[in-house]
Amino acid sequence: MPESTISSKGQVTIPVEVRRSLGLSTGSRIRFVPTPTGSYEIVPILRSVRSLKGCIPPPADPVSLEDMDRAIADTAVGRGRP
Repeated sequence: MPESTISSKGQVTIPVEVRRSLGLSTGSRIRFVPTPTGSYEIVPILRSVRSLKGCIPPPADPVSLEDMDRAIADTAVGRGRP
């Protein structure tokens, strides 16, 4: 079972197998959630989809709604093909 020691500054290193299991990496945030038994659960704080805003640059050439509709229709028609 993974263990850790609290430093004099109150810091804890989360063991690598726990970090992997929870999907944690550098900069990840966690929450300590009290349980009815008096212990705590460590829960990763997942980012909001809004935090992704701006991570993809806008297209070089704007696409019109008509072009989008046409592309969707072309794809829908092509679904029956092998």
